[in-house]
Amino acid sequence: MAQFNHLEGVQLQEVKLSKEVHKKQLIVKDITLPLNERLEALEDIINLEVGDTSLMRARNLEREKDFRQLYIKFEGDNPTGTQKDRIAFAQVYDALRRGYDTIVAATCGNYGVAVSLAAYLSGLKCKIYIPASFHTERVKEMEKYQAEVIYLEGTYEEVVEQSSQIAIAQEYYDANPGGNNTPIQIMAYAQIAFEIYDQLRDAPKYLACPVSNGTLLAGVYRGFVNLYKRGKTSRIPHFVAGSSAYKNPIVTSFKSNHTEVKDLNPARIKETKVNEPLINWHSFDGNEALHALQQTDGFAAHISDKEMLRMSSFLSKNDGIKVLPSSTAGLLALLKLNEQEELSNDRYVSIITARN
Repeated sequence: MAQFNHLEGVQLQEVKLSKEVHKKQLIVKDITLPLNERLEALEDIINLEVGDTSLMRARNLEREKDFRQLYIKFEGDNPTGTQKDRIAFAQVYDALRRGYDTIVAATCGNYGVAVSLAAYLSGLKCKIYIPASFHTERVKEMEKYQAEVIYLEGTYEEVVEQSSQIAIAQEYYDANPGGNNTPIQIMAYAQIAFEIYDQLRDAPKYLACPVSNGTLLAGVYRGFVNLYKRGKTSRIPHFVAGSSAYKNPIVTSFKSNHTEVKDLNPARIKETKVNEPLINWHSFDGNEALHALQQTDGFAAHISDKEMLRMSSFLSKNDGIKVLPSSTAGLLALLKLNEQEELSNDRYVSIITARN
């Protein structure tokens, strides 16, 4: 089988951590110290490095598209360059708290780096499983953080299942999507909603994001529902999902008015260097994401590689934001909605999930 060589669009660059983080790391990894002291040090690392990402007006894009108050929530500010750091550190914290010594995850690139870094800083062993048909140069970063990289035959979805079975058999912590620890992932992503609220002091009218497994969209939705029920916001945003054209079951199921996410035919899924972070035939947290779209009278759109490349180039040249092309899928879906309905002047947020 030919290998699919990609970087998931995120350029290799050294993760630079402060002296304070390195001091805290020594405390976390010191097994002679009380667990509560180690956990407190890891919490300090998370507070220093993860989240609190920037929210910026895309003014030149607003002018180009005649679209007012369009904000970008830029998750590329996280240490390894993607939103995956949020769930990786949350699960490593949970693994350490529960007495695990090894954490396991399946990945095609970005998530593996995030889990590897979090495990390295906490002193946990880390096993990363990658489909044998994929070759990501981000393996160099995983190995730098002392992760053991293991290749397994099968699709990404099949490797997730295999690695979860290994975790159960070996009593490792399973950090894969769709498992028992999904609530931890969803609550980690809910923090994005809390940060947007802190920055806007209310919910935006629409919230757009790219979708793959659906965990990100489900988590942000959960966060805004929480804020609304607590009386912090005047509304819950309408959610907008964008993904690779006809290669994501959440978008396809929503547009087909299904009440549950229907799997796609794996044989019809074709990967490219642009669409790979978005595509799958089975979305592990798809039903939660579909629920969010339906409950908020949301919108979803199929996005082509050409559109994603064009938008990432525009943002780089005109707004100074270098992003992973696939992470613009949600933004493009929001712009498509505006073309159809000419949205009123309000505040709109698009989550961009990675730097380029």
